[in-house]
Amino acid sequence: MKVIHEQLSIKTQAGKVSYIDITADLRKTIESAGLKNGFCAITTPHTTCSVIFEEYVHDKDWKGDEYLQVDQNRILEKLIPRQLTESDYLYPGPEHVEFLKELAAADPNYLPDPVSILNADAHIKGSLFGASETVIVKDGQPLIGSVGYLYFVDWDQNRERTRTCNLMLMGE
Repeated sequence: MKVIHEQLSIKTQAGKVSYIDITADLRKTIESAGLKNGFCAITTPHTTCSVIFEEYVHDKDWKGDEYLQVDQNRILEKLIPRQLTESDYLYPGPEHVEFLKELAAADPNYLPDPVSILNADAHIKGSLFGASETVIVKDGQPLIGSVGYLYFVDWDQNRERTRTCNLMLMGE
């Protein structure tokens, strides 16, 4: 049995929820690994991101977003509105703000701008949708059907980022 670890680097956009189709990357990774039978775990280490399995929708709005994703975002915005001010949600509290300021001083991936951490909604959505999906691989192909696609979703709309998506393939 072999175990292979791969990592995808994903650029996301500011000002909108970013849905990145990673299905082709998954297929390419399975093929290059020579995995015939096993599984692939797809995860994100980011607490405001998710990996989801969804139907690919050919129709897109004028911004290039798939209709199903637009519908999903509209429903989520009603249930979990975007955090625009520090009084919209309890998060982040004063202790966490201080922690993040210290983190920003030591790590260039964290911005010292307090507005950038007004993302309680993204954390809640990330928790609801989860950080991973697992796909069975049979005869060198992911068993995801003819319309099933995998998406990396960045719920945090506050800034453009480069995110990480981890893949672990296990099998023969």
